[in-house]
Amino acid sequence: MSQHYYDICCRYQGKDVRINDRNGRVHVGRILKVTRNKVYIEPRLQRGGYGIGFYGGYGYGYGYPYGIGLGFITGIVLGGLLFW
Repeated sequence: MSQHYYDICCRYQGKDVRINDRNGRVHVGRILKVTRNKVYIEPRLQRGGYGIGFYGGYGYGYGYPYGIGLGFITGIVLGGLLFW
């Protein structure tokens, strides 16, 4: 199954995706890099409004990249239609 997700991640590299993992978490962001064991995603952040600790501005941006083990992935959806 990891080979299947490896192939999908390679195909979607550089694109926005939504990845579901075994723990029920949903990772939304852009695929930066794919190795045989992990996919590195730059998470998509939604910013806006005012409050304590608020920084940035309005709109969307990307956070710090992190890796997700290919063995933990249960689903990948191309996210181009998710963000508008």
